[in-house]
Amino acid sequence: MRNINMDVLRGIAVLGLMFMNAYYFGVFEYGYVTSATPSVADKFINIINLVFIDGRFRTLFCLLFGAALTIQLQRWQSIDALHKRLKVLAFIGLAHGFLLWAGDILFIYACAGWLALQFSHEPNDKIVRMGMLFLLLGALSSFLLAFIEPELLPVTRDSAAFLEAYNAAFSSYLAGFMSNMLMFIIMIIAVPLITLWMAGGLMLIGMYLYKQKIFENGLTREQLNFIVPAALGFTVLRLAVEPNTHVLMVALAEPFSWFAALAMATLYIHILVKYVKNNPEKCLVLQQAGRMSLTLYLMQTVIFLVCFKVMFPEWVLSFDRINYWLLIAGVVVFQLVFCKVYTQLFRYGPCETVWRKLSR
Repeated sequence: MRNINMDVLRGIAVLGLMFMNAYYFGVFEYGYVTSATPSVADKFINIINLVFIDGRFRTLFCLLFGAALTIQLQRWQSIDALHKRLKVLAFIGLAHGFLLWAGDILFIYACAGWLALQFSHEPNDKIVRMGMLFLLLGALSSFLLAFIEPELLPVTRDSAAFLEAYNAAFSSYLAGFMSNMLMFIIMIIAVPLITLWMAGGLMLIGMYLYKQKIFENGLTREQLNFIVPAALGFTVLRLAVEPNTHVLMVALAEPFSWFAALAMATLYIHILVKYVKNNPEKCLVLQQAGRMSLTLYLMQTVIFLVCFKVMFPEWVLSFDRINYWLLIAGVVVFQLVFCKVYTQLFRYGPCETVWRKLSR
């Protein structure tokens, strides 16, 4: 029986990714850069991001990916078939990253999925221990690497460094393409240093949550008594170091975000599982989005690249957070309508179909 809860969660995760990814389609290396005098709304939305969005949906996606690996392994009884599937995903990710957008997560997920599969047959307690160990290893690497650039100056849209990066990225399509390739090479270098351990650790924890039937029943009272304080505690710690240009505070921000995101994403799972209750009649359009997550993810790249790189490059210099949110809301509505119409005609999304055929 298909897990409807996971479909809905995956739909929310892929749509939620936009609320952080959208900032990085302009000048990738900077992401969102505030104006010299940010508005109250800008500051408020930033707090909302830090509490409910930053890393939460990426973490949720990793947890779901790990759970999906467990389901596929139980169904196929063949780790070789999963390796082939991950290999195809890695090539899709490399093409996506080099040709379109350096922020690709597919290549990272393929590598992390391969790592997680090495422990898939271990007892549950070892799976969760290895997951937490990998997270701690990635957090330590992130913390130490932050000290490589000890002098941190606040950057605004008027800053010379930002304007130089903007002009370099938008001077021509070739310049933008070369800049994207360089950024993706840097992202690939970061995989064995940080992101492999972060994503792999989360996938192992996702495997553990699935085997504990969290995706079916939600958290127990004892688990909630642990997760809720963890979510609040790490979120408060993350807010405490924001904004700050002291290198130690910047180094601590990413690890705090990771663990806050893990606890909060686990809470999201619990809340949605208790609401949906595996009912195929609930959140139907989100179920459809979840089954087409690869298509929607790649479609988002095309939409935002057309907006920020082709049609309206000046948006990077003028958009505040509220403008990004309004644009994202429009894309969310478009993708949900697309899912509703498309699934009436076809069983699988176009990219999912290609992935399945190449994985045979």
